[in-house]
Amino acid sequence: MLGLFPASGALGGSIASQLVGTCNVPAKSLTFIARHPAKLDKYKDQGVTVRQADYDAHETLVHAFDGVDTLCLISYASIQNDHRFESHKRAIDAARASGVKHILYTSLAFAGPPESTTSVTQVMQAHLRTEAYLREVAAKDPAFTYTVVREGLYTESFGLYTAFFSLSSPTSPIRIPHDGSAPGVAWAKLEDLGEATARVLVATSSSGKYKNELLLLTGERVLSLSETVSLLGTAAGLPSLHIERVSPEEYAKQPALEAGFASYGGRDKWALPWSTAWEGIRRGETAHVTQTLREVLGREPEPAEVTLREMGRQARGE
Repeated sequence: MLGLFPASGALGGSIASQLVGTCNVPAKSLTFIARHPAKLDKYKDQGVTVRQADYDAHETLVHAFDGVDTLCLISYASIQNDHRFESHKRAIDAARASGVKHILYTSLAFAGPPESTTSVTQVMQAHLRTEAYLREVAAKDPAFTYTVVREGLYTESFGLYTAFFSLSSPTSPIRIPHDGSAPGVAWAKLEDLGEATARVLVATSSSGKYKNELLLLTGERVLSLSETVSLLGTAAGLPSLHIERVSPEEYAKQPALEAGFASYGGRDKWALPWSTAWEGIRRGETAHVTQTLREVLGREPEPAEVTLREMGRQARGE
């Protein structure tokens, strides 16, 4: 039995769709778990087991993973490091108590090459602690295995790295604590990452491939932030779009960040910690390219320029 938690949201939703569709996993072999299970009704109607659980409601995790052998654990959406890691740890412990023998954990492609265990960024700290915890558990319990998938930075998430620039309401300049120069980001399309992660999960369950491994999934071309912004300008019909480098403090005061950070606890609390992401980019943490995404997909991943061009068309209603 394959489990997915949370099975809604951007990455979780993509993986769920790929498991049922591209990977053609029988519905009776799937358990999808989410905070709001009604969002998964279409899968329930197809015969997928659907359950309710919430990272923030510890008691709901106790039996959420019963009957699951291999679990895909999507990281908790927060940049509050201690709370995020403890949420992951509780879910891992609950899964093991329910008999889960393998966990695929979705990490993030900061930190550079796969063998790196350090990052200057706020957003990566809970991921690194979770990766270390999985290694620790596997070292103590030979019956337990894991796979860590460091997911490339989604092309679609460009707003997080451009002060929440909007293709539908574009304004210039983009004011961030970075001058736009290389090294940059090996952007990857969300749907490609979702499919690859689903394929890794299935392969691990069926053949044992990827057990106790860390995979780094990236696009095949690194774009500097200036190159990325140029593509955004073209997609938005704003050729004058450019970056204006500001201090982290100036960045954190921008009104657009109010809405952008609302789901993370607010601009005033999290904008400054988030600004460490640009230091990670500056140090090349997001510029390490692997062929793993291509190898797992069996095709070339979609380039960022193609994804952004299509997003621009959609923003214009074309």
